[in-house]
Amino acid sequence: MMQNSKSKRMTDAELYVDSEARPGWRTGADRIPKVGEEVYCAGGTGEVIRVHGKTGDGSRLLELRLPDPKAKPFFAAASNVLVAPLVA
Repeated sequence: MMQNSKSKRMTDAELYVDSEARPGWRTGADRIPKVGEEVYCAGGTGEVIRVHGKTGDGSRLLELRLPDPKAKPFFAAASNVLVAPLVA
């Protein structure tokens, strides 16, 4: 009998970053983050390890790493991450 893997799947809402989580931060579509920069994504805070080509929505494809050493790097559209405002 096949087990239901639905319990391991994320809901659509969990795949999108909450823009209210970091007031004043902008999306990566507004300002492309640099390699090594901290961003906020659906998985929490992460570090940009690579910036790739464009996604279907026109933003850049980012490769991110979470602080947990067991977590594998993953990809996210820049439009779905938040970046800190630049300080003058």
